[in-house]
Amino acid sequence: MKESVQKFGRFLSGMVMPNIAVFIAWGIITALFIADGWLPNETLAGIVGPMQRFLLPTLIAYSGGKMIYDTRGGIVGAAAAMGVMAGTEDPMFIGAMIMGPLGGYLIKKIDSVLEGHIPAGFEMLINNFSAGILGALLAIFGCLAIEPVCVGIKDVMVTCVNYLVGHGLLPLTSILVEPAKVLFLNNAINHGVFTPLGMDQVAEAGKSIFFLIEANPGPGLGLLLAYCIFGKGSAKSSAPGAVIIHFLGGIHEIYFPYVLMNPLTLLAVIAGGMSGVFVNSIMGSGLVSAASPGSIIAILGMCAKDSYLGVILSVIVAAVVSFLISMVILKFSNKGDDMDLEEASAAVSNMKSEAKGKAKTISVSKIVFACDAGMGSSAMGATTLTKKLKANGINVDVKHFAIDDVPMDTEVIVTHQSLVERAKDHCPNATIFPITNFMGGKEYDDIVEKLKNQ
Repeated sequence: MKESVQKFGRFLSGMVMPNIAVFIAWGIITALFIADGWLPNETLAGIVGPMQRFLLPTLIAYSGGKMIYDTRGGIVGAAAAMGVMAGTEDPMFIGAMIMGPLGGYLIKKIDSVLEGHIPAGFEMLINNFSAGILGALLAIFGCLAIEPVCVGIKDVMVTCVNYLVGHGLLPLTSILVEPAKVLFLNNAINHGVFTPLGMDQVAEAGKSIFFLIEANPGPGLGLLLAYCIFGKGSAKSSAPGAVIIHFLGGIHEIYFPYVLMNPLTLLAVIAGGMSGVFVNSIMGSGLVSAASPGSIIAILGMCAKDSYLGVILSVIVAAVVSFLISMVILKFSNKGDDMDLEEASAAVSNMKSEAKGKAKTISVSKIVFACDAGMGSSAMGATTLTKKLKANGINVDVKHFAIDDVPMDTEVIVTHQSLVERAKDHCPNATIFPITNFMGGKEYDDIVEKLKNQ
Protein backbone atom coordinates (compact mmCIF):
# COMPACT_ATOMS: atom_id res chain seq x y z
CA MET A 1 0.00 0.00 0.00
CA LYS A 2 2.78 2.41 0.97
CA GLU A 3 4.70 1.62 -2.23
CA SER A 4 1.59 2.22 -4.36
CA VAL A 5 0.96 5.56 -2.69
CA GLN A 6 4.62 6.51 -3.13
CA LYS A 7 4.50 5.64 -6.83
CA PHE A 8 1.33 7.64 -7.40
CA GLY A 9 2.72 10.55 -5.44
CA ARG A 10 5.98 10.35 -7.36
CA PHE A 11 4.00 10.50 -10.62
CA LEU A 12 2.14 13.64 -9.52
CA SER A 13 5.27 15.42 -8.33
CA GLY A 14 7.14 14.23 -11.44
CA MET A 15 4.96 16.50 -13.56
CA VAL A 16 5.81 19.58 -11.49
CA MET A 17 9.36 19.17 -10.22
CA PRO A 18 11.13 19.30 -13.61
CA ASN A 19 9.50 22.71 -14.12
CA ILE A 20 10.24 24.24 -10.72
CA ALA A 21 12.75 26.65 -12.28
CA VAL A 22 9.94 28.14 -14.38
CA PHE A 23 7.72 28.43 -11.30
CA ILE A 24 10.54 30.33 -9.61
CA ALA A 25 10.96 32.57 -12.67
CA TRP A 26 7.23 33.30 -12.60
CA GLY A 27 7.39 33.94 -8.85
CA ILE A 28 10.25 36.43 -9.24
CA ILE A 29 8.39 38.36 -11.95
CA THR A 30 5.23 38.32 -9.84
CA ALA A 31 6.99 39.50 -6.66
CA LEU A 32 8.72 42.34 -8.50
CA PHE A 33 6.28 43.77 -11.01
CA ILE A 34 2.65 43.28 -9.98
CA ALA A 35 0.83 46.30 -8.50
CA ASP A 36 1.72 45.27 -4.94
CA GLY A 37 5.24 44.14 -5.83
CA TRP A 38 8.63 45.65 -5.08
CA LEU A 39 8.99 47.37 -8.47
CA PRO A 40 5.46 47.84 -9.87
CA ASN A 41 5.49 47.93 -13.66
CA GLU A 42 2.30 47.53 -15.67
CA THR A 43 4.10 46.41 -18.84
CA LEU A 44 6.25 43.75 -17.20
CA ALA A 45 3.37 42.63 -15.01
CA GLY A 46 1.69 41.59 -18.25
CA ILE A 47 4.05 38.60 -18.32
CA VAL A 48 2.51 37.16 -15.15
CA GLY A 49 -0.89 36.17 -16.55
CA PRO A 50 0.20 34.31 -19.70
CA MET A 51 2.91 32.42 -17.82
CA GLN A 52 0.44 31.32 -15.16
CA ARG A 53 -2.46 30.53 -17.47
CA PHE A 54 -0.63 28.92 -20.40
CA LEU A 55 3.09 28.29 -19.93
CA LEU A 56 3.06 26.52 -16.57
CA PRO A 57 0.08 24.19 -17.27
CA THR A 58 1.51 23.37 -20.71
CA LEU A 59 4.87 22.41 -19.21
CA ILE A 60 3.12 20.27 -16.59
CA ALA A 61 1.07 18.51 -19.28
CA TYR A 62 4.16 17.97 -21.44
CA SER A 63 6.06 16.48 -18.49
CA GLY A 64 3.13 14.19 -17.69
CA GLY A 65 2.88 12.94 -21.25
CA LYS A 66 6.64 12.51 -21.51
CA MET A 67 6.68 10.35 -18.38
CA ILE A 68 4.30 7.98 -20.16
CA TYR A 69 5.73 7.98 -23.69
CA ASP A 70 8.81 10.18 -23.98
CA THR A 71 8.80 13.24 -26.27
CA ARG A 72 5.95 12.02 -28.47
CA GLY A 73 3.74 11.53 -25.43
CA GLY A 74 4.70 14.94 -24.11
CA ILE A 75 3.76 16.70 -27.35
CA VAL A 76 0.33 15.08 -27.55
CA GLY A 77 -0.22 15.69 -23.83
CA ALA A 78 0.56 19.39 -24.23
CA ALA A 79 -1.80 19.71 -27.19
CA ALA A 80 -4.53 17.93 -25.25
CA ALA A 81 -4.12 20.28 -22.29
CA MET A 82 -4.74 23.36 -24.43
CA GLY A 83 -8.42 22.41 -24.55
CA VAL A 84 -8.92 22.71 -20.80
CA MET A 85 -6.86 25.91 -20.71
CA ALA A 86 -8.91 27.56 -23.45
CA GLY A 87 -12.20 26.85 -21.70
CA THR A 88 -11.55 28.99 -18.62
CA GLU A 89 -9.70 32.08 -17.49
CA ASP A 90 -8.36 30.27 -14.42
CA PRO A 91 -4.96 28.51 -14.45
CA MET A 92 -5.87 24.90 -15.14
CA PHE A 93 -3.21 22.87 -13.34
CA ILE A 94 -5.53 20.00 -12.42
CA GLY A 95 -6.68 19.71 -16.03
CA ALA A 96 -3.06 19.68 -17.23
CA MET A 97 -2.26 16.87 -14.79
CA ILE A 98 -5.13 14.86 -16.29
CA MET A 99 -4.75 15.60 -19.99
CA GLY A 100 -0.95 15.33 -20.15
CA PRO A 101 -0.69 11.70 -19.02
CA LEU A 102 -3.90 10.82 -20.92
CA GLY A 103 -2.42 12.12 -24.17
CA GLY A 104 0.82 10.23 -23.59
CA TYR A 105 -1.02 7.00 -22.79
CA LEU A 106 -3.34 7.14 -25.82
CA ILE A 107 -0.62 7.93 -28.38
CA LYS A 108 1.43 5.08 -26.95
CA LYS A 109 -1.50 2.70 -27.47
CA ILE A 110 -2.13 3.98 -31.00
CA ASP A 111 1.53 3.52 -31.93
CA SER A 112 1.48 -0.03 -30.59
CA VAL A 113 -1.57 -0.82 -32.75
CA LEU A 114 0.00 0.72 -35.88
CA GLU A 115 3.38 -0.91 -35.34
CA GLY A 116 4.17 -3.29 -38.18
CA HIS A 117 1.24 -2.09 -40.31
CA ILE A 118 2.68 1.13 -41.77
CA PRO A 119 3.74 0.86 -45.45
CA ALA A 120 7.38 1.64 -46.10
CA GLY A 121 7.93 5.32 -46.86
CA PHE A 122 4.78 6.45 -45.05
CA GLU A 123 6.18 6.32 -41.51
CA MET A 124 6.64 10.07 -41.00
CA LEU A 125 3.31 10.93 -42.59
CA ILE A 126 1.32 8.48 -40.50
CA ASN A 127 3.19 9.20 -37.27
CA ASN A 128 2.67 12.95 -37.59
CA PHE A 129 -0.99 12.70 -38.58
CA SER A 130 -1.85 10.12 -35.91
CA ALA A 131 -0.38 12.36 -33.20
CA GLY A 132 -1.92 15.49 -34.71
CA ILE A 133 -5.41 14.03 -35.06
CA LEU A 134 -5.29 12.61 -31.53
CA GLY A 135 -4.05 15.94 -30.14
CA ALA A 136 -6.89 17.79 -31.84
CA LEU A 137 -9.53 15.35 -30.62
CA LEU A 138 -8.21 15.43 -27.06
CA ALA A 139 -8.09 19.25 -27.06
CA ILE A 140 -11.76 19.34 -28.11
CA PHE A 141 -12.63 16.65 -25.55
CA GLY A 142 -10.75 18.56 -22.86
CA CYS A 143 -12.53 21.82 -23.64
CA LEU A 144 -16.03 20.33 -23.73
CA ALA A 145 -15.82 17.56 -21.10
CA ILE A 146 -12.77 17.74 -18.84
CA GLU A 147 -12.67 21.50 -18.27
CA PRO A 148 -16.16 21.66 -16.65
CA VAL A 149 -15.21 18.71 -14.42
CA CYS A 150 -11.98 20.42 -13.38
CA VAL A 151 -13.80 23.65 -12.62
CA GLY A 152 -16.22 21.65 -10.47
CA ILE A 153 -13.34 19.96 -8.65
CA LYS A 154 -11.70 23.32 -8.09
CA ASP A 155 -14.94 24.82 -6.74
CA VAL A 156 -15.26 21.95 -4.26
CA MET A 157 -11.64 22.34 -3.17
CA VAL A 158 -12.05 26.10 -2.76
CA THR A 159 -15.16 25.53 -0.68
CA CYS A 160 -13.30 23.06 1.55
CA VAL A 161 -10.34 25.40 1.89
CA ASN A 162 -12.57 28.36 2.74
CA TYR A 163 -14.31 26.22 5.37
CA LEU A 164 -10.98 25.23 6.95
CA VAL A 165 -9.73 28.82 6.90
CA GLY A 166 -13.01 30.26 8.12
CA HIS A 167 -13.17 27.85 11.05
CA GLY A 168 -9.48 28.06 11.90
CA LEU A 169 -8.92 24.40 11.01
CA LEU A 170 -6.17 24.73 8.41
CA PRO A 171 -3.43 23.82 10.95
CA LEU A 172 -5.00 20.37 11.22
CA THR A 173 -3.60 19.55 7.78
CA SER A 174 -0.25 18.99 9.51
CA ILE A 175 -1.70 15.87 11.14
CA LEU A 176 -1.68 14.30 7.67
CA VAL A 177 1.19 16.19 6.07
CA GLU A 178 3.98 15.49 8.55
CA PRO A 179 3.53 11.68 8.77
CA ALA A 180 3.19 11.54 4.98
CA LYS A 181 6.47 13.44 4.59
CA VAL A 182 8.31 10.85 6.70
CA LEU A 183 7.02 8.20 4.27
CA PHE A 184 8.83 10.14 1.50
CA LEU A 185 5.64 11.65 0.12
CA ASN A 186 6.85 15.21 0.72
CA ASN A 187 7.35 16.08 -2.96
CA ALA A 188 4.04 14.52 -3.92
CA ILE A 189 2.19 16.54 -1.29
CA ASN A 190 3.94 19.81 -1.99
CA HIS A 191 3.97 19.73 -5.78
CA GLY A 192 1.07 17.40 -6.49
CA VAL A 193 -1.46 18.97 -4.12
CA PHE A 194 -0.41 22.28 -2.58
CA THR A 195 1.24 23.82 -5.66
CA PRO A 196 -1.95 23.69 -7.82
CA LEU A 197 -4.02 25.01 -4.89
CA GLY A 198 -1.46 27.71 -4.21
CA MET A 199 -1.29 28.88 -7.82
CA ASP A 200 -5.06 29.29 -7.90
CA GLN A 201 -4.93 31.29 -4.68
CA VAL A 202 -2.11 33.49 -6.02
CA ALA A 203 -4.24 34.31 -9.07
CA GLU A 204 -6.88 35.73 -6.73
CA ALA A 205 -4.93 37.09 -3.75
CA GLY A 206 -1.35 37.51 -4.99
CA LYS A 207 0.04 35.05 -2.41
CA SER A 208 -0.79 31.69 -0.87
CA ILE A 209 -0.34 29.95 2.47
CA PHE A 210 -0.35 26.57 0.73
CA PHE A 211 3.24 27.00 -0.40
CA LEU A 212 4.24 27.02 3.29
CA ILE A 213 2.32 24.07 4.73
CA GLU A 214 4.81 21.40 3.62
CA ALA A 215 7.83 23.57 2.83
CA ASN A 216 8.18 25.24 6.25
CA PRO A 217 11.60 24.07 7.55
CA GLY A 218 10.73 24.91 11.17
CA PRO A 219 9.43 21.49 12.36
CA GLY A 220 12.46 19.63 11.02
CA LEU A 221 14.83 22.29 12.34
CA GLY A 222 13.45 21.98 15.87
CA LEU A 223 13.73 18.19 15.79
CA LEU A 224 17.34 18.26 14.59
CA LEU A 225 18.35 20.88 17.15
CA ALA A 226 16.89 18.65 19.88
CA TYR A 227 18.99 15.75 18.58
CA CYS A 228 22.06 18.02 18.65
CA ILE A 229 21.63 18.50 22.40
CA PHE A 230 19.72 15.48 23.68
CA GLY A 231 20.45 12.81 21.08
CA LYS A 232 22.84 9.90 21.49
CA GLY A 233 25.49 8.19 19.43
CA SER A 234 25.62 8.83 15.71
CA ALA A 235 22.29 10.65 15.80
CA LYS A 236 23.76 13.37 18.01
CA SER A 237 27.06 13.63 16.14
CA SER A 238 25.45 13.85 12.70
CA ALA A 239 22.59 16.20 13.65
CA PRO A 240 24.56 19.50 13.38
CA GLY A 241 25.47 18.79 9.76
CA ALA A 242 21.88 17.77 9.09
CA VAL A 243 20.69 21.13 10.48
CA ILE A 244 22.70 23.02 7.86
CA ILE A 245 21.63 20.78 5.00
CA HIS A 246 17.98 20.91 6.04
CA PHE A 247 17.62 24.60 6.90
CA LEU A 248 19.89 26.18 4.29
CA GLY A 249 19.96 23.47 1.64
CA GLY A 250 16.24 22.72 1.87
CA ILE A 251 16.64 18.92 1.81
CA HIS A 252 13.90 17.91 4.22
CA GLU A 253 14.52 14.21 3.66
CA ILE A 254 17.59 14.58 5.85
CA TYR A 255 15.50 14.63 9.04
CA PHE A 256 13.14 11.76 8.19
CA PRO A 257 15.49 9.04 9.55
CA TYR A 258 15.74 10.94 12.84
CA VAL A 259 11.97 10.65 13.19
CA LEU A 260 12.11 6.95 12.36
CA MET A 261 14.80 6.42 15.03
CA ASN A 262 12.25 7.49 17.62
CA PRO A 263 8.72 7.49 16.16
CA LEU A 264 7.38 9.45 19.14
CA THR A 265 9.14 12.51 17.72
CA LEU A 266 6.51 12.49 14.99
CA LEU A 267 4.30 14.24 17.55
CA ALA A 268 6.88 17.03 17.73
CA VAL A 269 6.99 17.74 14.00
CA ILE A 270 3.18 17.54 13.77
CA ALA A 271 2.84 20.10 16.54
CA GLY A 272 5.53 22.24 14.95
CA GLY A 273 3.81 22.11 11.58
CA MET A 274 0.45 23.03 13.10
CA SER A 275 2.03 25.96 14.94
CA GLY A 276 3.63 27.29 11.76
CA VAL A 277 0.39 27.06 9.79
CA PHE A 278 -1.48 28.76 12.65
CA VAL A 279 0.93 31.70 12.66
CA ASN A 280 0.67 32.14 8.89
CA SER A 281 -3.13 31.90 9.12
CA ILE A 282 -3.57 34.62 11.72
CA MET A 283 -1.00 36.90 10.09
CA GLY A 284 -2.27 36.34 6.55
CA SER A 285 1.22 35.58 5.24
CA GLY A 286 2.12 33.55 2.16
CA LEU A 287 4.46 33.02 -0.78
CA VAL A 288 4.00 34.07 -4.39
CA SER A 289 5.18 30.73 -5.79
CA ALA A 290 6.40 27.29 -4.75
CA ALA A 291 9.62 27.28 -2.72
CA SER A 292 11.69 24.33 -3.86
CA PRO A 293 13.78 23.09 -2.24
CA GLY A 294 12.25 24.00 1.12
CA SER A 295 15.23 26.12 2.16
CA ILE A 296 14.84 29.26 4.22
CA ILE A 297 16.65 31.01 1.37
CA ALA A 298 14.11 29.85 -1.23
CA ILE A 299 11.21 30.62 1.10
CA LEU A 300 12.34 34.19 1.72
CA GLY A 301 13.02 34.59 -2.01
CA MET A 302 9.42 33.68 -2.84
CA CYS A 303 7.91 35.59 0.08
CA ALA A 304 5.17 38.10 -0.66
CA LYS A 305 6.14 41.71 0.03
CA ASP A 306 3.83 42.02 3.05
CA SER A 307 4.56 38.58 4.51
CA TYR A 308 8.17 38.55 5.68
CA LEU A 309 7.35 39.03 9.35
CA GLY A 310 4.67 36.35 9.36
CA VAL A 311 6.75 33.83 7.40
CA ILE A 312 9.87 34.29 9.56
CA LEU A 313 7.78 34.11 12.73
CA SER A 314 6.05 30.93 11.50
CA VAL A 315 9.43 29.25 10.98
CA ILE A 316 10.68 30.31 14.41
CA VAL A 317 7.50 29.24 16.23
CA ALA A 318 7.39 25.89 14.39
CA ALA A 319 11.04 25.24 15.28
CA VAL A 320 10.58 26.18 18.97
CA VAL A 321 7.48 24.01 19.41
CA SER A 322 9.10 21.07 17.63
CA PHE A 323 12.30 21.49 19.67
CA LEU A 324 10.54 21.59 23.04
CA ILE A 325 8.43 18.51 22.39
CA SER A 326 11.37 16.61 20.85
CA MET A 327 13.49 17.57 23.88
CA VAL A 328 10.99 16.01 26.27
CA ILE A 329 10.67 12.86 24.15
CA LEU A 330 14.41 12.37 23.71
CA LYS A 331 15.23 13.17 27.32
CA PHE A 332 12.68 10.93 28.96
CA SER A 333 12.11 8.15 26.45
CA ASN A 334 13.47 4.72 27.31
CA LYS A 335 15.26 4.26 24.00
CA GLY A 336 18.90 3.27 24.11
CA ASP A 337 21.79 4.55 22.06
CA ASP A 338 20.56 5.52 18.60
CA MET A 339 23.78 4.11 17.23
CA ASP A 340 22.53 0.66 18.15
CA LEU A 341 19.51 1.11 15.91
CA GLU A 342 21.64 2.18 12.96
CA GLU A 343 24.02 -0.74 13.38
CA ALA A 344 21.14 -3.17 13.88
CA SER A 345 19.43 -1.97 10.70
CA ALA A 346 22.62 -2.43 8.72
CA ALA A 347 23.24 -5.84 10.27
CA VAL A 348 19.72 -7.06 9.47
CA SER A 349 20.08 -5.87 5.90
CA ASN A 350 23.42 -7.66 5.56
CA MET A 351 22.04 -10.88 7.00
CA LYS A 352 19.10 -10.81 4.61
CA SER A 353 21.43 -10.33 1.66
CA GLU A 354 23.66 -13.19 2.76
CA ALA A 355 20.69 -15.47 3.37
CA LYS A 356 19.49 -14.83 -0.16
CA GLY A 357 22.91 -15.54 -1.61
CA LYS A 358 23.58 -11.97 -2.71
CA ALA A 359 27.24 -11.96 -1.68
CA LYS A 360 28.38 -11.97 -5.29
CA THR A 361 30.99 -10.18 -7.28
CA ILE A 362 29.77 -6.70 -8.16
CA SER A 363 30.71 -4.60 -11.14
CA VAL A 364 31.14 -1.02 -10.00
CA SER A 365 31.03 0.63 -13.41
CA LYS A 366 27.53 1.98 -12.77
CA ILE A 367 26.49 3.00 -9.24
CA VAL A 368 23.35 5.01 -8.60
CA PHE A 369 22.10 6.83 -5.52
CA ALA A 370 18.30 6.94 -5.67
CA CYS A 371 15.65 8.80 -3.72
CA ASP A 372 11.97 9.50 -4.35
CA ALA A 373 12.41 12.63 -6.44
CA GLY A 374 16.01 12.19 -7.62
CA MET A 375 17.09 15.69 -6.63
CA GLY A 376 17.82 16.73 -3.03
CA SER A 377 18.85 13.83 -0.82
CA SER A 378 20.10 11.59 -3.64
CA ALA A 379 22.23 14.40 -5.10
CA MET A 380 23.85 14.96 -1.72
CA GLY A 381 24.31 11.22 -1.15
CA ALA A 382 25.81 10.70 -4.61
CA THR A 383 28.37 13.47 -4.02
CA THR A 384 29.34 12.06 -0.62
CA LEU A 385 29.62 8.49 -1.86
CA THR A 386 31.64 9.51 -4.93
CA LYS A 387 34.20 11.25 -2.72
CA LYS A 388 34.49 8.24 -0.43
CA LEU A 389 34.88 5.83 -3.34
CA LYS A 390 37.62 7.91 -4.96
CA ALA A 391 39.40 8.25 -1.63
CA ASN A 392 39.54 4.45 -1.56
CA GLY A 393 40.81 4.05 -5.11
CA ILE A 394 37.44 3.34 -6.78
CA ASN A 395 37.21 5.93 -9.55
CA VAL A 396 33.47 5.90 -10.23
CA ASP A 397 31.11 8.89 -10.40
CA VAL A 398 27.91 8.01 -8.57
CA LYS A 399 24.84 9.39 -10.39
CA HIS A 400 21.60 10.37 -8.70
CA PHE A 401 18.14 9.46 -9.99
CA ALA A 402 14.54 9.26 -8.91
CA ILE A 403 13.84 5.68 -7.87
CA ASP A 404 11.57 5.09 -10.88
CA ASP A 405 14.07 6.57 -13.35
CA VAL A 406 17.11 4.47 -12.44
CA PRO A 407 18.67 3.03 -15.65
CA MET A 408 17.89 -0.64 -16.07
CA ASP A 409 21.58 -1.56 -16.53
CA THR A 410 22.55 -0.18 -13.10
CA GLU A 411 24.63 -2.67 -11.11
CA VAL A 412 24.53 -1.02 -7.67
CA ILE A 413 21.77 1.07 -6.11
CA VAL A 414 22.11 2.94 -2.82
CA THR A 415 18.81 4.13 -1.36
CA HIS A 416 16.92 4.64 1.87
CA GLN A 417 15.64 1.41 3.39
CA SER A 418 12.00 2.51 2.99
CA LEU A 419 12.51 2.62 -0.81
CA VAL A 420 14.27 -0.73 -1.17
CA GLU A 421 11.22 -2.65 -2.41
CA ARG A 422 10.57 -0.09 -5.14
CA ALA A 423 14.22 -0.31 -6.17
CA LYS A 424 13.97 -4.12 -6.36
CA ASP A 425 10.83 -3.92 -8.48
CA HIS A 426 12.44 -1.45 -10.87
CA CYS A 427 15.90 -3.08 -11.13
CA PRO A 428 15.57 -6.70 -9.96
CA ASN A 429 19.12 -7.57 -11.05
CA ALA A 430 20.85 -4.71 -9.24
CA THR A 431 22.62 -5.09 -5.91
CA ILE A 432 20.92 -2.77 -3.43
CA PHE A 433 22.54 -1.19 -0.39
CA PRO A 434 19.94 0.27 1.99
CA ILE A 435 20.83 3.15 4.29
CA THR A 436 18.99 4.48 7.33
CA ASN A 437 20.48 7.97 7.50
CA PHE A 438 21.50 10.25 4.62
CA MET A 439 24.13 11.73 6.96
CA GLY A 440 25.33 8.27 8.03
CA GLY A 441 29.04 8.37 7.26
CA LYS A 442 29.57 4.92 8.76
CA GLU A 443 26.97 3.42 6.46
CA TYR A 444 28.72 4.93 3.43
CA ASP A 445 32.04 3.62 4.72
CA ASP A 446 30.55 0.12 5.04
CA ILE A 447 29.29 0.29 1.44
CA VAL A 448 32.70 1.37 0.17
CA GLU A 449 34.38 -1.44 2.12
CA LYS A 450 32.02 -4.06 0.69
CA LEU A 451 32.62 -2.81 -2.84
CA LYS A 452 36.38 -2.93 -2.28
CA ASN A 453 36.20 -6.47 -0.97
CA GLN A 454 33.97 -7.72 -3.76
